[in-house]
Amino acid sequence: MNELAYVLINPYTMSKSRTGGVISRLLSRSSSLRLLGARMFAPSKELVEEYIETLTVDEHVGPEQREVELLVREYVRTHYLPDAQGQRRRVMFLLVEGEDAVACVRDEVVGSIIRQTVGETIRDTYGDFIKDEHGRLVYFEPAVLIARTVAQARRQIDVWLKHSARDSGILHDVIRYPDGVTPEHTLVMFKPDTLAQSRTRMGTVVDLFAKTGLFVIAIKVIHISVAQAMEFYGPVRDIFVDKFADKVRDKAFAALQGAFEFPISVAVAEHLAQELKNANADHEFGKIVQFMTGRNPWQTPHADWPVPGSETCLALVYQGVDAVNMIRAQLGSTDPSKAAPATVRKEFGRDVMVNTAHASDSAQNAAREIRIIDLATNDLPALVANFYGT
Repeated sequence: MNELAYVLINPYTMSKSRTGGVISRLLSRSSSLRLLGARMFAPSKELVEEYIETLTVDEHVGPEQREVELLVREYVRTHYLPDAQGQRRRVMFLLVEGEDAVACVRDEVVGSIIRQTVGETIRDTYGDFIKDEHGRLVYFEPAVLIARTVAQARRQIDVWLKHSARDSGILHDVIRYPDGVTPEHTLVMFKPDTLAQSRTRMGTVVDLFAKTGLFVIAIKVIHISVAQAMEFYGPVRDIFVDKFADKVRDKAFAALQGAFEFPISVAVAEHLAQELKNANADHEFGKIVQFMTGRNPWQTPHADWPVPGSETCLALVYQGVDAVNMIRAQLGSTDPSKAAPATVRKEFGRDVMVNTAHASDSAQNAAREIRIIDLATNDLPALVANFYGT
């Protein structure tokens, strides 16, 4: 049966730059799971306390499992509530769907808190349940939180959705900075090739971006419409007119020479290029829009431009000092063949379009792009309602 499940990436897991590893395992440990939605939360006291109430302890389990369930309740109280200064913490909420999704996430992806294997599941790798020789608990870190049953998943997802309007979104004020330090925001958008070609690549790239020391303060699964892509990449369209002008002239010159038996002057080819350069720029621009949305804009009725595209992207907002330059340096040159070693595009890019991810080139453009893709809007309630048909 197709089900909804969720994974909460704990504040500690995020602070230790393990987010990418968790995402990689979530997507790669089972081919039946699909990332449906994602949202950053800064849980309030009300949300945390209501969530704790759903973490019921099963009286029929063995003593060790009962101990773990009690520890999870206490862990949430200690690590999810705002700190002593009232500062809220970052939690990443991932919503997944798939065949028997709850059991799949529980058994195949996340695994038991009481370690049973080595290096297989999320908790094998990132979780700890350590006792001393006397059986006393030394350290406990579950890495992520999930639901045990389908009924529990439904109830707990509803709790997070209930508070999502207030406690989630772009978390501008959650990270503390020293006095006088002004952080930047920048957008990273994973392109469709990243999600389609490998179920581990996106998580690997998230870990590469973690090297910058920046903080993820927003995340969203998006299906860009033609209208959004046209506005998002609009500045590129004018650049293409001049960027490809020489190529248009050279192609026109070669084509004319092959078509006629008399000499063709460069001036004639140049004149033809002036007539064709706008059409060529539109053609190249349309290829980008189609790549990002799954739809050719020039073959899509204008009335359908606002319809969400068929391709899937993942957008994240990073925050920190000099965030724009730090992300772009880690991403690498637009052309992967010219990118520096160990950068994202050098490792995973194919060409100037299929190059893993987009990153804003200025703080101003980041604000513009975040607005265009509507990243601040909370889509979780609609996703859940659509899934359950309510």
